[in-house]
Amino acid sequence: MKKLTIGIVLAMLLITVFPMGAAAAETLIPGGQLIGLELQDGSVTVAGFEPSCSETLQKAGLAVGDRILQANGKKVTDALDIRRALTPGKPLRLLVQRGADTHSLELTPTGDRLGVYLRRGITGVGTVSWYDPATGNFGTLGHGVNDCNGNLLSLTAGNAYAARILTVKKGSAGQPGQLMGGIASQEPLGILTANTTRGVFGITKEPFPGQPLPVAASDQIHTGQAVIRSTVGETGVQEYSVEILKIYPKSRENGRNLLLKVTDPDLLDATGGIVQGMGVSYNKDNQWNP
Repeated sequence: MKKLTIGIVLAMLLITVFPMGAAAAETLIPGGQLIGLELQDGSVTVAGFEPSCSETLQKAGLAVGDRILQANGKKVTDALDIRRALTPGKPLRLLVQRGADTHSLELTPTGDRLGVYLRRGITGVGTVSWYDPATGNFGTLGHGVNDCNGNLLSLTAGNAYAARILTVKKGSAGQPGQLMGGIASQEPLGILTANTTRGVFGITKEPFPGQPLPVAASDQIHTGQAVIRSTVGETGVQEYSVEILKIYPKSRENGRNLLLKVTDPDLLDATGGIVQGMGVSYNKDNQWNP
């Protein structure tokens, strides 16, 4: 995104839709809340090393980002599978994937710990797009989450968490900005049910606040002034002014529907425009398109 001298940023925005097969609601609460996401796909990935073990593990051929497929010939779908395969003083054979390549390596733990930090699936933060108070369903991101190979992550389980803003990295010419957030509570506020090209969807047990608005059909959306809702600071959800410049056909393969111009001086000052992680929802004239 590029900040022009007149203080305007152009950005593409995805309109979040319902998962296939879901019934459309007549009214929804537009979002804007920051949310933490943990998407599991049955994979276990190396996230880091304990300092005392780092050199030994790297010499053995293990690297941060490696996906562990097998331990002693058995499939790995959870970090506990690694723990069960460990026997102090005996070699541990791992089959790991790095990018498109797989290779085997052997490690010999000295104790009951391998010294590796592992993560399941993908974690991050996003912005709630809409919430249905009648069912507890919600949508977020407005786009799918991909795995390390660039393919849509196959969601096997997932949780949603309350999150908070840590810092905002401003966007600049050729360098998109980013919201940096963290999990505010280890207790999940809901579960994730689908990861699609149109967004991540779930069910929450803790209602999101807001006033339900009538849902507009896609052919009712038009160019002109609009409002987006997002959390970019400690003050919580705020509304920011934008202008819808262009509406693209629904058949676009990348799913992008709108070309927006950010006109709100506060948002431009805080972020430089629309940054990664905002997952913006919008409303205008008391109508909102999910």
